[in-house]
Amino acid sequence: MTATDLSMPPPAVAAPGDPGKPTRRGGFRGWRLLGYAALVLAAVGLLLPFYWMVVASLKTNNDVFTIPITWLPDPVVWRNYLDIWQRSDMTTWLRNTLLLSVVVTFLQVLTGSFAAYGFARVRFPGRNMLFLAYVGTIAVPWQSYMIPQFILMSKLQLSNTLWSIVALQAFGAFGVFLMKQFYETVPEELSESARVDGLSEFGIYRRIMLPLSRPALASLALLTFVTTWNDYLGPLIYLRSPELRTVQLGLNTFISQYNAEYALIMTGSVLSVLPVAVIFLLGQRHFIEGIATTGLKG
Repeated sequence: MTATDLSMPPPAVAAPGDPGKPTRRGGFRGWRLLGYAALVLAAVGLLLPFYWMVVASLKTNNDVFTIPITWLPDPVVWRNYLDIWQRSDMTTWLRNTLLLSVVVTFLQVLTGSFAAYGFARVRFPGRNMLFLAYVGTIAVPWQSYMIPQFILMSKLQLSNTLWSIVALQAFGAFGVFLMKQFYETVPEELSESARVDGLSEFGIYRRIMLPLSRPALASLALLTFVTTWNDYLGPLIYLRSPELRTVQLGLNTFISQYNAEYALIMTGSVLSVLPVAVIFLLGQRHFIEGIATTGLKG
């Protein structure tokens, strides 16, 4: 045994009750499992009404509100999805709603991203004050200027047309705010290099900013589409003709006519929710990415 070996301290031996790293890791794992369990319970609580709605749409009318609740339809009545098309104008309702949602989403993405580029990259006097005043309109409740808007649409002879909804919802302060926050995360050096190469501001917006902002654009498009699809009060005020009804107005009319046809009412509700659910499932990755990156600096 050498002198070096004698000078080395003996290896440390953990005491039986000494809390060490494995114990902390076990504690963290326990809290993580509790968090997962809480998330699962929350997800079940949120999805249970939708599950019951789908199950009720596949039952007979007398079996919808049976006690105790039957969570699986027996028998499965697929004919409800055929009857709802025959006994209502579901095709017209879905067509109008889809048309409004697509047009409004396209216009809000276009106008919101274009205005946001001006606020984020173009220097002009009063830019910050104008942006704050514009974004401040988000806090103003729609009911406070609902009547002036209706008078304006009537004067323009847009009332009782789909163009009234398009004109009112083609611009949105939230979309400008969302896109501006994302544009500020893009390095200014990219724009400066493009200007040196002779690219105009519109060219920078179209060739640089739009391709880089796909996650934010997807988030804005998804939020706008869902909001327009679920809108009830706007179409109720401006769309009075039966051929202009959206799915929300149509279902309300159907319920008033067939208030005891619970299975058909649930079938119509499923058809109104299904397109939004499919679009959200297809775009959830871009939606999460856009929300996560919006507002980050650098």
